[in-house]
Amino acid sequence: MKTTKLFALTMAALMLTACQGDDKKAATEELPMVKIQSVYQETVQHISEYTATVEAFKTNNISSNSGCRIKRLLVDVGSRVAAGQTLVVLDDVNLATQKAAIDQQALQLANAKRDLDRAKELVKIGGGTQQTVDQLQTAYDAQARALESSRRMLSTMNENTMLTSPVSGVVTQRNYNTGDLPSGLPILVIEQQQPLKVIVSINESDFSKVKEGMPVVVKLDTYGDEEFAGQVYLIHPTIDTSSRTFKVEVTINNTSNRVRSGMFARVTFNFGSQLNVVVPDQAIQKQTGSGLRYVYVYKTDGTVGFREVKLGRRLETRYEVLEGLNNGEQVVVSGQNRLHDGTKVRLEGAAKTAAPADSTAKAEEKPAQK
Repeated sequence: MKTTKLFALTMAALMLTACQGDDKKAATEELPMVKIQSVYQETVQHISEYTATVEAFKTNNISSNSGCRIKRLLVDVGSRVAAGQTLVVLDDVNLATQKAAIDQQALQLANAKRDLDRAKELVKIGGGTQQTVDQLQTAYDAQARALESSRRMLSTMNENTMLTSPVSGVVTQRNYNTGDLPSGLPILVIEQQQPLKVIVSINESDFSKVKEGMPVVVKLDTYGDEEFAGQVYLIHPTIDTSSRTFKVEVTINNTSNRVRSGMFARVTFNFGSQLNVVVPDQAIQKQTGSGLRYVYVYKTDGTVGFREVKLGRRLETRYEVLEGLNNGEQVVVSGQNRLHDGTKVRLEGAAKTAAPADSTAKAEEKPAQK
């Protein structure tokens, strides 16, 4: 009897132990299986590419306020012109009238000068008064000013009769023909195309990095991967509050006249290099409904923690991390679908802990699109 009871107790203990083992095994198998990888530092070139449109360096509207008809047009659309070159000749009918008026004013001024000189001589010999001299002097000065004003008007009329180009460039518009009376629109539009400029809208975060005179690379879709040397010419001092961008004017040399205003351009800025943590792109998760990016960091107690990260450039199969991770930390690269902050996990294989042999070498990356 005692032997039977002892046997029963032994069997019960064995069954209980087996059940507990099975429970532990089942519990372990129910843990999410993940693969982890260590992050490392890499020297990253901070390159930003922006799209823009080529524009003329200067645009001049050739107009006249003389109200005269066009007598001759000496250029047409596409004509290349030099600074100071005559472009348009207007009817000079008003010039003769103005010149006659000036001749009459000059004669009157000469007569006033004689009267003034005579009055001064009379005062010297006691035959006149200083009051008369003062009155004649005032009249003379007024006539002299009127003559000078008329001469300036004649000069302006001459300028508005023979219209010249203020810059060297190309005629891009002609709005009238010979015989027309210009009204409203400019007669011609001249664009200075050497150099040309590209106005780029750059992210506010790069404001402190852009410097006047810094070199940039410009590519034009028309010419594929051919590079044109550019230079920052002007940095606009204000930030657009709606787009959080600021404008930068870049000049490009156009001595060969291959580039035209209106062409689509891609401008690349190189802001230098920086040693930052990089993370595999498989580790990056995006929070639904927001732009937040995060990873799961593996901890020594076998759990994972939620970690928000700020990303920089994409480098082929990895991302530069500006904030959120430290060199050497381990992140989950697969199996994230069952995870949340504090989840205990099983590891798939061994963690990768070594960085590539040349982790600080400059990688060949494509510029990030902005």
